[in-house]
Amino acid sequence: MYENIGQMLCKRRKELGINQTELAEAMSLRGFPVTNQAVSKWEKGATLPNAKQFLALCEILEIDDVRGEFSCGSEGIFAGLCREGRRLALDYVQLLRDSGRYANRREEPAYIRSLPLYSLAVSAGTGQFLDGEDYEMVEVGAEVPDGANFGVRVAGDSMEPAFHDGQTVWVRQQRSLMTGEIGIFLYDGNAYLKQLVALEHSMALHSLNPAYSDIVVSPELPLRVLGKVVR
Repeated sequence: MYENIGQMLCKRRKELGINQTELAEAMSLRGFPVTNQAVSKWEKGATLPNAKQFLALCEILEIDDVRGEFSCGSEGIFAGLCREGRRLALDYVQLLRDSGRYANRREEPAYIRSLPLYSLAVSAGTGQFLDGEDYEMVEVGAEVPDGANFGVRVAGDSMEPAFHDGQTVWVRQQRSLMTGEIGIFLYDGNAYLKQLVALEHSMALHSLNPAYSDIVVSPELPLRVLGKVVR
């Protein structure tokens, strides 16, 4: 078990390749202005984040199962599962929610929330740059999964038949994907909706439409994951 919360936060931050300054900036964007010195003190155990700061940290660090993560999987229904096992279990729970077949009928009607919808299309063909400032806020309801953070409009037909030109897809913001998952990527100045696949010596962005060739990721060019498509 980890000695303290700070060690766990530090380990997870390093796993995601985020430095302390970037973590502090992400906290500020969520309405919790802190310095990298504050992050350092948390990680060393000199101070602790308050409850709201802690929840924001878990969101940034992609810690969905907070109790399981900080108890090393030794408690509750996730006992005995590693992080990957807990992630798969949570993904399955989300699939059950999304299906609508197992909804608690006594629950209150789904709430309406606002999400950013980017007006510059993600390229599903030749590639277009996704401008992080060019978006509109739209109201969505139960038709959009709870885990979605933003939406983008598809351009092109390279992801047919699953995704169509002009379709809006909803995305959960995260910094990494597993092989076979479909997400939004920034590569060589362009934004893509693609499937991440593993080749013998590299990775590639795969098009579902066989008319399009895979985009082989060069080690000379950084590949940035913007999020996982959840609808």
